[in-house]
Amino acid sequence: MSIDLPPDFAQWLALREPADVAARSAELVATLRAALPDHGPLVVHDLGAGTGSLGRWLAPLLPGAQHWILYDQDPDLLARARAGMPACAVDGAPVTVETRQGDLTRLTAAELADAALVTASALLDMLTAEELDQLVAACAKAGCPALFLISVTGIVRLTPADPLDDEVAAAFNAHQRRTVGGRRLLGPDAIDACAAAFGRHGVDVELRPSPWLLGPEQAALAAEWFTGWLDAAREERPDLTALTAEYARRRLAEAETGRLGVLVGHVDLLALHR
Repeated sequence: MSIDLPPDFAQWLALREPADVAARSAELVATLRAALPDHGPLVVHDLGAGTGSLGRWLAPLLPGAQHWILYDQDPDLLARARAGMPACAVDGAPVTVETRQGDLTRLTAAELADAALVTASALLDMLTAEELDQLVAACAKAGCPALFLISVTGIVRLTPADPLDDEVAAAFNAHQRRTVGGRRLLGPDAIDACAAAFGRHGVDVELRPSPWLLGPEQAALAAEWFTGWLDAAREERPDLTALTAEYARRRLAEAETGRLGVLVGHVDLLALHR
């Protein structure tokens, strides 16, 4: 699998990182901590690590020595992720890091044999049903917990409301389910597909909502998110370009002055062998 990333993708990841941190489920992390082994270093395989946002957040919340293995297709992102990882856990134990560049959808249970945990953030919607099934099968056969965070649900609510919001949202969700290079992406269907796939392997899952809630303090992110959201909708439905010209100007003015409220639906998933 190869995903085409925009040249400013690292900047986008940096802009969204505080919103991801605020949204992720601390409750699932508490459940996870109780299920982790209490001996030896925790080996964590972080899939689609990007610039390492998930590791920066999660490693300090876990106890004991940890060894993180960061996967991504982009060597520049991996270098940033390695440089930004914390040096120690919540109890002061050391955190070490290695990186692996390549196709994460080809991971096998054998490659995850040493894993105490498999993690990912904002990844599942970019997979196909077949790729997701393969990933879940590898995690299930490895017998370790999986913590998959910030998966989109397709739910978007803007305030103040506008008659065009639902039409743009529908076009965006269709774009998320598009076919790229012969790969039909799951988009907002990914989280339900993931839960069902783990269920077929007899692995229990817990789900928690993790929406972005953007207000005046996140005005820059709201404006950037809105631009990308509308651009994707227009790519899916070119007729929206003229129809949403004034809508775009109005919404961006609201975002840039902190008057636009944005809820972007996500769900966090924890898979545990009981």
